[in-house]
Amino acid sequence: MAVELEFSGPYALLTLNRPDALNALRFSMIDDIAKALDCIERSTARALIVTGAGDKAFCAGADIKELMDRDLTAHRNGVWLGQRTFSRLSTLRIPSVAVLHGYAFGGGLELAMACTFRIATEGARMGLPEVKLGLIPGYGGTQRLSRLVGEARATELVMSGRTINAAEAERWGLVNRTVGSSETAPSPIEIGKAFMSEFVGFSLCASLFAREAVQRGMSTTIAEGLNIEADLSTLAYCTSDATEGMSAFAEKRKPEFKDA
Repeated sequence: MAVELEFSGPYALLTLNRPDALNALRFSMIDDIAKALDCIERSTARALIVTGAGDKAFCAGADIKELMDRDLTAHRNGVWLGQRTFSRLSTLRIPSVAVLHGYAFGGGLELAMACTFRIATEGARMGLPEVKLGLIPGYGGTQRLSRLVGEARATELVMSGRTINAAEAERWGLVNRTVGSSETAPSPIEIGKAFMSEFVGFSLCASLFAREAVQRGMSTTIAEGLNIEADLSTLAYCTSDATEGMSAFAEKRKPEFKDA
């Protein structure tokens, strides 16, 4: 299958498996990603790791041949499919990380930006090259990139279509961190597991509220953001996990969160 979903302990592992085409996204693959998200929501997984098969690319973008000769309605529907699916990923109840190696272009980078976090190997190359085809990003790239790196840098990348390396992406805030080259680093899945191990032990309720506070606050004023933070902080305080966490701290023991 071009999109594979497996489970390993607390992790859901989603792999784009079309290495002969640099894991380029077809519409059927975006459908399969949406179905995988359904399975993940029903599972007991506590973190999602998104990778690309092979050693050349995370995902080289959309399958351009599939985009050609479509009427406007079909094109618009394809854009909505990508946006809906990636928006679902961005609001998944568990945190997610995209592990980028090789090429992460166009729709592939848009997929990665919809994840909570991004890790890149030193050899990774990223960009939104759609302008070179007379197009612009359509799966959320123009919106998520500016929120990650700022308006000026996002406009530069989108309008130039240029490629940046992992070091520059980390300086800009597009990726959270870089690791050794793909030749010397562990597998992308192991990289993802090592990174997400920092998060899987916490209450999913608190993690979700924390992420929501940041995301919602980015699109409003700081005054309204503080109101959002106050509301979500109060909701977190009402959970059983908050009671357990504070009790465990007072009793000097490890908390046993129930995600409730």
